[in-house]
Amino acid sequence: MTARPLPVATPAAQGVDAAGVHAFLDALEAAPDIEPHSLMILRHGRLVASGWWAPYTAGRPHLLYSLSKSFTATAAALAEDEGLIDFDAPVLSYFPEFEADISDPRSRAILVRHVASMASGHESETVDAAYGTDPAEPVRGFLLQPPQRDPGTVFAYNQPCTYTLGAIVQRVTGQSLTAYLRPRLLDPLGIGEALWLRDRTGREIGFSGLHAATDAVARLGLLYLDDGVWQGERLLPEGWVARASRPHLPTAGAMGADDRQDWDRGYGHQFWMSRHGFRGDGAYGQFCLVLPGHDAVIAATTATDRMQEYLDLVWRHLLPAFRPGPLSGREDADTALRERLDRLALRPAQGSPVPPERAGDWSGAAFTPYGGICGDQPTLTAAEVTADADGGWTIGLTDDRHRLGARLGGQGWTVTEQPLPTAVSGGWTDGDTLAADVVFLETPHRLTVTCSLTDRTFTARWHTRPLHERPLRGMRAPRGPHGSA
Repeated sequence: MTARPLPVATPAAQGVDAAGVHAFLDALEAAPDIEPHSLMILRHGRLVASGWWAPYTAGRPHLLYSLSKSFTATAAALAEDEGLIDFDAPVLSYFPEFEADISDPRSRAILVRHVASMASGHESETVDAAYGTDPAEPVRGFLLQPPQRDPGTVFAYNQPCTYTLGAIVQRVTGQSLTAYLRPRLLDPLGIGEALWLRDRTGREIGFSGLHAATDAVARLGLLYLDDGVWQGERLLPEGWVARASRPHLPTAGAMGADDRQDWDRGYGHQFWMSRHGFRGDGAYGQFCLVLPGHDAVIAATTATDRMQEYLDLVWRHLLPAFRPGPLSGREDADTALRERLDRLALRPAQGSPVPPERAGDWSGAAFTPYGGICGDQPTLTAAEVTADADGGWTIGLTDDRHRLGARLGGQGWTVTEQPLPTAVSGGWTDGDTLAADVVFLETPHRLTVTCSLTDRTFTARWHTRPLHERPLRGMRAPRGPHGSA
């Protein structure tokens, strides 16, 4: 279906000071450890500012990591409303074939509402143990990990909780999460492509792996801001948003850091409480910020390890920009902001053309990993550099026995769609060294590849390391054979 665009208004008409948005953009672009990819700001139900940092674009899906959890919880809410799930039922009741295997009384006492709120009684993450115990059935592997505390008494951010919630939805509906959500949520909201990683069971993994455009994140946030009502139609059960967006257990200190103020405010049903409002979020800065006190939603995709720093910048610059009423005489400021948002771009990697006298040395040169193994991407085993007929160059990367060609086309970013969406920039730092950045455009991830002609070796370094360990050809939304995690 063709999505109806979100209603648009100028910032001033909705009481948003463009100067505050400029200040936020300035701060983002000055932060050395934050790489912004997209931003959408909605106020009073209207889109007042949006932009994508090229080579990222509006229509392309982006890996949301744990922001996927908020979509999983929404599916569970819909299944509960249809009488398919009981949040007060034991998890084990949905998997009776495990009954004889699960003897620990605390595991048997885990309820659906416990996994929905990260309150299974485990005191730490169990994802490796769950998959390691039973790779063919991670729910069983999870239930075989005895909780240290009674369920419902302690919070621990624990991927198998959400995985199990998603598995229950898929079992009782007989559908994948995306198939179940399509007529009930995605289509009514006008969300287009939504693609979810699956594991070896064939399930969409629930706790991560959803790829969707920033627009989808904004629409989900707007639905939650409006208490589950979309354009006058109730899509979510009455009372669900209040349940999902209130803290069920304290989380202070649970994430293991002293400076994560926005992770110390409590956890709902797959939503975090914030210093302001509540949010879904994912690794490396995928955000759906719902701000009822300001009647606003902020959707963003990013590549950063400094997620708290990103939120600090939102609170410092964007919140003061939300004013009580419309602002007059701001036409020029709004126009200047729109023009800036239209030309957002990531700075390409620096590099010069190959020195003409060295072109022959580089054409066809082959490289092996420095030190014998590429530590950041162990399946990456070889690289070669070839000259293209049009004067450009291609770095061929052999990863998991497959070749990926990363094409350098001169200054700026060179975007290629096949065999997967990438953007490449860079060049020669001297006659013996070629360095290029490869951005995988449906993910938050960027790989810097450096080839040395002196010793015929190369290195490859992730700027943010992928959490789903996959070969490079899988660094994309899961279409067709790429659907497995």
